[in-house]
Amino acid sequence: MRLLIVRHAIAEDREEFARREPDDSRRPLTKAGRRKMRRGAAGLRALVPRIDLLATSPFTRAAETAEIVAGAYSGLEPAAVSELTPDAKYKDFFAWLRTQAHHDVIAIVGHEPYLSGLASLLLSGRNDPILVLKKGAACLVEFDGGSVDEAAPATPDVGAGKARLLWSLTPGQLRRMRGTRRARR
Repeated sequence: MRLLIVRHAIAEDREEFARREPDDSRRPLTKAGRRKMRRGAAGLRALVPRIDLLATSPFTRAAETAEIVAGAYSGLEPAAVSELTPDAKYKDFFAWLRTQAHHDVIAIVGHEPYLSGLASLLLSGRNDPILVLKKGAACLVEFDGGSVDEAAPATPDVGAGKARLLWSLTPGQLRRMRGTRRARR
């Protein structure tokens, strides 16, 4: 199983938004954030040709980013998942992810510092950030299957220190990847 981790695109300034609306979960993307993310989503599509499930934090800026990513993948509908909110617990995300093990490629859209902590935990077994995702950046990690029984489908071994990093790209690098078709296994 592969997990595509995407940080939400550029959102309105937190302090300016707070003057109009006290609920930060409703803070939307900026016009420039949406434009850049559309180009970044085209780069994601070039690198990851198929996504089986697109999950997003229910916060507006993440949900809007997920809609843009979905637009690059015909017919994909984002699903709001509470385990991707900024204050969610990693153990709850792991439990949710295990229920999705029948998917080959899962994309998630969320927030910092949650996503960098999650990626670091998946890769190293520690919550110390070993990578940081800028707004609109993404990384792809892979889990090995846990079952060797040919009669049963392989179940990925999901948890701390169980993933390996396939790539991590900045928003600018993703935008430059659009139009590039790379063969992926």
